[in-house]
Amino acid sequence: MENSRLSIARRVFQVEIESLQQVAHQLDEQFDYATELILNSAGKIIVSGIGKSGLIGKKIVATLNSTGTPAYFLHPSEAFHGDLGIISHSDVLILISFSGETDEVLKLVPFLKWHQNKLIAITGNPASTLAKNADCCLKLMITQEACPLQLAPTSSTTAMLVLGDALAIALMEARNFLQEDFARFHPGGSLGRKLITRVKDLMRTDNLPFIKPDASFTDLILTMSAGRLGLVIVGDENHAEGIVTDGDLRRGLVRFPDTSQIKIQDIFNPKPIIIADNEFISEAETLMIQKKIATVLVGDAEKNIVKGVYQIYNS
Repeated sequence: MENSRLSIARRVFQVEIESLQQVAHQLDEQFDYATELILNSAGKIIVSGIGKSGLIGKKIVATLNSTGTPAYFLHPSEAFHGDLGIISHSDVLILISFSGETDEVLKLVPFLKWHQNKLIAITGNPASTLAKNADCCLKLMITQEACPLQLAPTSSTTAMLVLGDALAIALMEARNFLQEDFARFHPGGSLGRKLITRVKDLMRTDNLPFIKPDASFTDLILTMSAGRLGLVIVGDENHAEGIVTDGDLRRGLVRFPDTSQIKIQDIFNPKPIIIADNEFISEAETLMIQKKIATVLVGDAEKNIVKGVYQIYNS
């Protein structure tokens, strides 16, 4: 039974992969025309479909929005109860129907024609009513669904999804959409944090563990423990002479088994890395990876002034 289920899963993958390859071979100048319609539009993109096609349409909208192309999803049934008001003359409509004969979608066409909107059809039937009334038709002709009954939309919806991704990426590259642009639309994600957030937003500034250069070994241990950063900063806010990390401390204990002989000057790092607080997190972390360190001081490197501490594993 287990092997049978595994073979079914592999068959589904194979059927859908073959369907994607079929659709890829069908791409032609209509795809270029679709991207030109969108790039030359002064309006937004409105995607509409119903059922499984509608669910795929919502995902296409999400991808377009996150890659620099403003888009909205319009439910075709809700459109006739006031939502048609979202459409302006300059908008481009993407209508999705695998059969090309979905009644709820076709009912939109007369209004859109009267409203002089450009229409892009995504359909598996280039001879359908939808295709004939569209300015541009993106074909999704597949040999079979992965569903053994050929009833549940499977290969067809996967192809719709990938075609939507292809359209979004083509528009993204045409607009020279960069990492920084993507990050601005994803400020809550890890990429947005790295490309927008600055060191000052995440650095630790409270109760920094400063210690005097002539402090005792006991003071060193107590200050490091209280600071909970795995280090002490030798000096004060206005002039940091160096740092002692827990690694420096361990190496010092190997050199000086008698702790009474340990002096801070003998184990501290007199040239700690200090970065500016307005550095982007991405730049700071790149530097830390290059230097193979997990902690940097934040402040003015020329004046050895320390404002805070940034640790990569606490960000």
